[in-house]
Amino acid sequence: MADEHIIEAVGMTRVVIRDGIVVETGEPKIRTCPLAKRFANPVDPITSKAVAANITARIQRFGMCTRERGVLDKETFVLFGASELMNTGLRTGTLDAAIIACDGAGTVIVRSPEMVQGIGGRMSGLISTTPYPEVIARIEAGGGIVINPDTGTMDALAGLATAKEKGWTKVAVTIAGFQHELAEEIRKKYPDALIIAVHTSSVASREDALRLAKASDLIFSCASKHVREAAASTALVQGGVGVPVFATSKAGKMLIMERLIETDQPLLVKNTRLPVSDMGSIPDPLI
Repeated sequence: MADEHIIEAVGMTRVVIRDGIVVETGEPKIRTCPLAKRFANPVDPITSKAVAANITARIQRFGMCTRERGVLDKETFVLFGASELMNTGLRTGTLDAAIIACDGAGTVIVRSPEMVQGIGGRMSGLISTTPYPEVIARIEAGGGIVINPDTGTMDALAGLATAKEKGWTKVAVTIAGFQHELAEEIRKKYPDALIIAVHTSSVASREDALRLAKASDLIFSCASKHVREAAASTALVQGGVGVPVFATSKAGKMLIMERLIETDQPLLVKNTRLPVSDMGSIPDPLI
């Protein structure tokens, strides 16, 4: 099997990694992002060269897209990140499992807060990956389940079916922003699943954004103008300003509230019309 991983990194930049080396970096579609400026290896402005350097640093630091890939971490990076929210849910008992994607493994079911953070907190948008027995063994040793260990393919529905077989009923699942049809299918088959839409810059239209928002519980805005427009009629709560997450259901709202309870950061809570974007910088351009 070819050793190849394809990810969508900051700025909607397509990156190909082979044998632990960045071999291809596409042209970014976004110039700046407030979140990217805060990376351990900052990307500002967003250029192909800067993205390649960031991904190379991740490969060197924790083995991303290699057999040395670490899967456990206690450090949180942002207040309202997807992994941070699932981390909180697993620790408080709001969730009993999370279905996410991991380079070197594909779709995995995770029940450990440290594993959801170690995988998700360090992950860009995974398009395809090569499975590594070493990475799979670390996940399984930590209580995780790899859905397709032979192929490393991603299949959220198979992950949900396995979780149901195990008797886990409070399950979060992440999907890519362009997968509004998958979100609707999950909602129909697994109405109690907590659907988190991530990497939404590729949402093609306001109609798609509305469909995604209505099917999901939490939807990240990334650099999508369509998601921000949809939030005006669907969002119950907004977490963050620059790259916000919107809760579109009571279950999503509860997870954000639990995250607020946990943090020691000072907070302002105010009822207002959403979305709010005039309190800080946002990705440029919105697409």
